Order: sequence, then structure tokens, then C-alpha cells
Amino acid sequence: MESTRTIQLKIADPDFDLVETIKKYAQGMNYVSEIVFDNEKVIPARKLQPLVYNHLREELGLKSQVSCNIPRQVAGTYKTIVELAKQGLSYWQKIVYSPTSMILSYKRDYTITENSVSITTFSSGRKTYQLVNYPYAMQFFKSPWKFGASKVVKHDDGSYYFHLTVYQEIPDKRTEDASTFMGIDVGMNYLAVASTTDKKCKFFAGGEIKNQRNIYKNMRARLQSKGTSSAKSVMKQLAGKEKRLMKDVNHCISKAIVKFAAENNVSVIGFEDLTGIRTRTEHNISKKHRYHHSSWAFRQLQSFVAYKAKLAGIITEYVDPAFTSQTCFRCNHISRNNRHSLKFHCEICGYEVNADLNAASNLEHRTRDFRYTLESQGCQSITHTHEMI
Repeated sequence: MESTRTIQLKIADPDFDLVETIKKYAQGMNYVSEIVFDNEKVIPARKLQPLVYNHLREELGLKSQVSCNIPRQVAGTYKTIVELAKQGLSYWQKIVYSPTSMILSYKRDYTITENSVSITTFSSGRKTYQLVNYPYAMQFFKSPWKFGASKVVKHDDGSYYFHLTVYQEIPDKRTEDASTFMGIDVGMNYLAVASTTDKKCKFFAGGEIKNQRNIYKNMRARLQSKGTSSAKSVMKQLAGKEKRLMKDVNHCISKAIVKFAAENNVSVIGFEDLTGIRTRTEHNISKKHRYHHSSWAFRQLQSFVAYKAKLAGIITEYVDPAFTSQTCFRCNHISRNNRHSLKFHCEICGYEVNADLNAASNLEHRTRDFRYTLESQGCQSITHTHEMI
């Protein structure tokens, strides 16, 4: 099983050569993108590369490895568009790439130390740039972590960062061998609620973060009404602050969740599969709460828990979330009338409990059932995680 992380390290001294290389990379991406778009269907990377390689190398002057990376990246983007289109979430369209990032292969395009990164530039060959590192990131420069394909990225504030991807192999664990499970319900009333097989539970509150985001929301509304260039600039800064705030909170909550799981000898954490959650549930959300529902980083929290859990030797699984908030954990009766805001009261058996805790208990039970399904079918579930810090 492979665990992958991405660490953002600021490039202290970006120069003309680095910026020009990213521009050339974007130029190559757009050339390949136009070819795929004009073809009116996805061209697999193995077929796309021979079509564009000579132009990328001879006409644009890109290096050989970059000329291989570009068609793979473009083909992957269009493949994603087609998959989303099947779900009614996108449509066939030309993708235009801005000069804000480029993918580099380890050793061929870059090498790195704790304090600097050497990058192959378009016009000046290999050049070394200083990195602004920080203590927590130092651990990823040591065994068992290894370096993988990484990115140079221009952030919204104009700074350039090296997004270093590292990975390590972790011994596989099987859901079929698990004995203790934990369901996690994520939401807006509580950031997360956990319930274990042993009926232990914990609430991870989100009241303060919700209040802070309400402040940002009101500030954004006032700035939007002004419509000036300075107001737009402040709105951009607010968006960055809010994003960083949510990321920091999700890191703290995910750490606490994994700690609680480890303390209770949990083998598998069960999450609800959030694929398409915004589309599925937006008609049930009042206009007053639509902002929080559409922008809340549910999936990010899940991914943070997943990679932290993996490092702790705990498996994560994703199960069907259908009716978990309406199903009575005690008698399995399903009804919209069972849930009343933060309270769950079964209209059949009278079971009464916090609504989010009831949902977490149902998720734990479904994860446990999933384990028995795997065992009976003789299948093994392997979860891969990827996270950016």
C-alpha cells in the first residue's frame, strides 16, 4: 500500500528563466489541448504522444521528459471531462492552460535537498533555487519517504512554490481481518461525529469556525456591493484566509479523530461516500445555509483523516450514505419524520439520540457489514490516499 503526500515549499528566488519555462510549458499544453479538442474525443496518452512529441521538442524546444509529461497530463484532463459529462456535471470544451504550473519528473527534471531545488529550465539548463523550508517538512527528506513527480506552482499572491510529492510503502492491512469499526458523520452542526463498534462516541464541534465563516460571508457581501477594484482585491485576500482557516481546522480535527480511533483500537474507519453530494442534496438545503453547504470542505476533512489513519495503521472505507440520517439505528425504520434538526426520534420504536450520532452509528454498522461482504466474496479492499500539506 502506498501513502503519498505533497509538501508546499516556497521558492525564495524565482527568476526570469523559471517563469519563462512555465510559460513554454503552458504553450505546449495548449498546443496539445487544441489537437485533442479538434479530434472531438479523447486521444489516449500512448497515441497522443507520437502525434505531438516532435512539435513540442523541435518547434517549442521543450525537453524530452517534459514533452512526454504534457500529453499524459492533457489526456488525463480530457478524460476527466468526459467522465463528468456522463454525470451531467460538465461538457466537451477546449481546455486553456494558464502559465501557473508545470509537472517535473524526479531526477530527470529536478533534484532536491532540504534547502534547494535544481530545475531544468528552458533556456539555461539546470538552475538551483533556494527553498523556504520549515521544521515539520524535514521528516519527508528522510527514509522511508521517496520523491516522485512534483510541480512548480504560481500561487494567487504571485509567489512560486515547489509542490514536492513524496511517497512511502506501508504494509497492507485487510478490512476482512478487522474487528473494531468506527463510523464518521461529517456535517455543519458538528464538523464530525464518531461512533465505534463498542458504542463509544465523540463529537468534534465546529461552532466557532462556522461563526468565523459567517463573518467572512458578510464581509464578502459588503465588498461585492461596492464592486470596486480594491474591494475585489480584498475579497481575494479573504478567500485565501478562509481557505487556510478551513485547512488548518481540518488538520486539527482529523488528527483528533485518528487519535480517538487509535485509543479505542479501531481497525477500520467508515466514511460516507460524498461523490456528487452537492448535486444530490442541494435541493434539500435552505437558501440561508446554501453557502456553507456548497463551500464546506467535507471531502478535504475525509482525505486528511484517511492519510493520517493510514500512517497509524488504520484502514478507511467509503460506504453508501443513503438514508443514514433518516434510518433508526435501533430498529432500521426509515422515515423523513425521524429527524428533527439536531434531534433524532424514531416514530416507530421511540429511539431518541443526537441526529448526527445516529448517522455515525449507521455508518459504523454499514462499514461492519462491508467487512463481512468482502470476507464472503474473498475480495480485498486497498485504499490509496494523497494529501497536500
